Amino acid sequence: MDRLRAAKPPYPDLFAGALLWGMQMLAAAMLGLYLRNGLQTSRLGEVAALYFLGGLLSWPFALPVARFLAYNRPSEARFAAFFVTLTAATILMTAFLFAMEYRIFYSRWHAPFGSVVWVVQFVFTSVSAVYQFLVIGLRLFLPLGLVCLVASSYHLAKRMR
Repeated sequence: MDRLRAAKPPYPDLFAGALLWGMQMLAAAMLGLYLRNGLQTSRLGEVAALYFLGGLLSWPFALPVARFLAYNRPSEARFAAFFVTLTAATILMTAFLFAMEYRIFYSRWHAPFGSVVWVVQFVFTSVSAVYQFLVIGLRLFLPLGLVCLVASSYHLAKRMR
């Protein structure tokens, strides 16, 4: 029961942390994009929104899970819990948002909603989008995203005693 109580973060940590994590992921993506092609893309605003929202929306899921896993553990285990949970949640949320954007674009050529063909098209379009994000989009988190991840995980592990 104590573990569940400890997993519930204070609301300021949840909301301010989400905003800060979203801004960090935005900065990481913009630096990654700058290093790869000097920000030369016609979709800069959409890319920025995707990575910001991926960070913003992943934080409320990652923080309680990491706090649950880190409860009453040594500092190394707390760091690992925050590191792994933030990594997984951020990648999954950003990939999900990318897949939904991908799905919206291709939906005009898909079968009517709810049909068996629509379900197959939805699943394969989403899987293709997630794969494309993992191959192309993950590298935009580097190098700054890794630095932010290590620093945030260290800070969170130190704060939770």
